[in-house]
Amino acid sequence: MDLLRFITCGSVDDGKSTLIGRLLYDSKSILADQLEAIERATKGRDDGTVDLALLTDGLRSEREQGITIDVAYRYFQTPKRKFIIVDAPGHIQYTRNMVTGASNCQLAIVLIDARQGVVEQTRRHSLIASLLGIPHIVVAVNKMDLVGHSQNVFSDICIQYAELARNLNVSQVTYIPISALNGDNVVDRSTAMPWYDGPTLLEHLETIEVDEVISADAGAAGRFPVQYVIRPQTSELHDYRGYAGKITSGLFRTGDSITVLPSGETSTIDAIEIAGQHLTEAMAPQSVVLHLATDVDISRGDLLVRSDGLPLTSQTVEAMLCWMDTKELRVGSKYVLQVGTARTRCSVREIVHQLNVNTYEKIEGVESLALNDLARVVLRTAQPVSFDPYQQNRATGGAILIDETSNVTVGALMLVGEA
Repeated sequence: MDLLRFITCGSVDDGKSTLIGRLLYDSKSILADQLEAIERATKGRDDGTVDLALLTDGLRSEREQGITIDVAYRYFQTPKRKFIIVDAPGHIQYTRNMVTGASNCQLAIVLIDARQGVVEQTRRHSLIASLLGIPHIVVAVNKMDLVGHSQNVFSDICIQYAELARNLNVSQVTYIPISALNGDNVVDRSTAMPWYDGPTLLEHLETIEVDEVISADAGAAGRFPVQYVIRPQTSELHDYRGYAGKITSGLFRTGDSITVLPSGETSTIDAIEIAGQHLTEAMAPQSVVLHLATDVDISRGDLLVRSDGLPLTSQTVEAMLCWMDTKELRVGSKYVLQVGTARTRCSVREIVHQLNVNTYEKIEGVESLALNDLARVVLRTAQPVSFDPYQQNRATGGAILIDETSNVTVGALMLVGEA
């Protein structure tokens, strides 16, 4: 049974948490004690209904305000597929949380309030989903019961979003009219919208064909960031030297020619070990210990790659950036860049352009970025960095910026190439 990771995103009060609660409730994926707990929490509601949003809104401040603040994860399965749901907050100040949650999703559900249509957060979240390389978008037009289940309203919103999708070069878009509160077209088909003959949301999630996340593609170039060097130096294991880590993409076999980056030294794989067992091959996303035929200077942060598919290695890197700190980023600012397990100091050489999330216009001549701004930047690193373009490999193309003084993650990066 395969696994689908998807995120729900949209503007405030579009019904993201309620939709997830409805999916879990109608698919019989809620345990009895969970249901009893939310029934007790909503006992005082005038209409006597159960607030399904409480299944994901677990923080006290979220329940008090009726909004989602932090990213929430829920797991469920049907006879056809397993799912990991990421519930992203809708407020603009929590856009950075959405970036974090969406970074390894294969599908995004963009909720749109049928009364409001496409709004700023719709455009912002769609842009981020596009930049993060999420291949499938589902536009769920929610609260159709509040517009009389109007087909014209639904069609108008589809037209609005189709124009937006063209600007983002997003091709895999599916439109579904729903009412998360009443359960229309979520798990069960709605009788209130006979004009809609497409799948329900759950039917679509169960049947859509999705490739595994790019970084875990066994057909991609072999990438192995070294996390730890195992060197016991005991009498029994005097000559043991293994390199532990997780294969982030591709396939490794014994006898493969290996290049160590950024040094460029080469060797061959002598053995592959998992939990004390020796294998002839291993692939993403397995965690393994690699043994090389020759002693090479390797430490945490180095990248082992198959010599027949080398990544880019450079000290000048161009990337798309989502700024995640309240303190402004300025040209010339210094940070720590982390790609995989590798860390190096860097400086912001240039802000090539900032992206306007409303018009997708590229604004040039910008010297600083504020919280949640999206921009294309050029970084100069102290040490060479090895990476793949993000659209080819998420694991080696994704990176973060870390503040040197506070050690706080202040930026999420999608590496584009050499500048």
